[in-house]
Amino acid sequence: MIVSLVVGFVAGAAMFLASGFHASPYNNYVVLADALRHGHVWIDWPGVRVDALARNGRYYIIEGPLPAILILPFVARFGTSFNQEILAAILGGLCAAAAWELCRRLAVPVFARLCLVGFFACGTDVFWCATLGDVWFVAHLSATAFTLLALVELVGKRRGWLVALFAACAVESRFSLLLALPVYVALLWYDRTPCERARALGGFVAVLVPFAAGWIAYNEARWGLPYDIGYLEWFHRDDVGEPTGSPFRLQYLGSQLYSFFIQPPVLYKYYPYATPLLEGVALTWTSPALILAFFARRPRRLLLAMWAAVILTAIPNLTYYVNGTSQFGMRHALDFEPFLLVLMALAVRNGIGAFGSILCAWSIAVSMWGVWFWRTFYRPGFPSA
Repeated sequence: MIVSLVVGFVAGAAMFLASGFHASPYNNYVVLADALRHGHVWIDWPGVRVDALARNGRYYIIEGPLPAILILPFVARFGTSFNQEILAAILGGLCAAAAWELCRRLAVPVFARLCLVGFFACGTDVFWCATLGDVWFVAHLSATAFTLLALVELVGKRRGWLVALFAACAVESRFSLLLALPVYVALLWYDRTPCERARALGGFVAVLVPFAAGWIAYNEARWGLPYDIGYLEWFHRDDVGEPTGSPFRLQYLGSQLYSFFIQPPVLYKYYPYATPLLEGVALTWTSPALILAFFARRPRRLLLAMWAAVILTAIPNLTYYVNGTSQFGMRHALDFEPFLLVLMALAVRNGIGAFGSILCAWSIAVSMWGVWFWRTFYRPGFPSA
């Protein structure tokens, strides 16, 4: 555990240093935390740089509120001058720490563990998100960190209340993680005595109920309804959305599959020779080490559970009307990459080999290039919107 904390501290510090200490102009969570500390859920809208939904003369943040709650004590102390990037770096470090602990509990050898944790922290969009600290990226980091913590517990003592706590925090960061809850229930149920099942599932439900009640109250305060209409209304008003219907449609599947698996960078004959599109670069180019997940064979129970979680959490992202738009790789993949990390760990428990090492190294190199490119060309000095 101590080694995991050290890994997380080093990773988080590196992410904060790489950010250049710039505060993101898209600090929706700071704005929301400031509203919460004044006793209301509507925000003092600072302008278009914070994408909030107007309703009944007020503006509301549509993203999950958990990251704002995490920084509430700091915003209460420092006000809206608090740098949201600090939270991004902490969550990025937590991702690395949880990934290390997860791989350790799955008995991954040290060198293979270094490769996998290096890949997850630096070869996915985790590092990129942590160095920018925008609202959407903080949401990804929070959901990813808490999903990893839930998985750490599921391969450990499997305490239902703790799995539910981490799962609820993930859901309140990225709503698509709600679809992973049935997988957690199955893993808490399987291979246990009736008393152990009752205790685990009882704790799981006992924690989720107050979270659900809080969520209903939050929606009532924003929309006057017990359910969330934020993303739906945003889709109806978005220039690239539609005036009616759902933002999740099968008609978007083709473009999403292209984005996730084909979309390449643009190549030039002159400096900088290659340019990632603002809409992102496919996982095939940025994170090919994910292919190691397909080599996992056992234990079958955990294997099936993780693939089920991958598929369930990928569905909303593969049918959504936009692919993330502003990103280096495919940041929406962070919803299901924690489950793929478990599969990757299962695949390399006897060693990662040259093939796996090269894939991890490639992923890290390309993703670090993406961080450099964005900081150099797309977001130098973090101009305001």
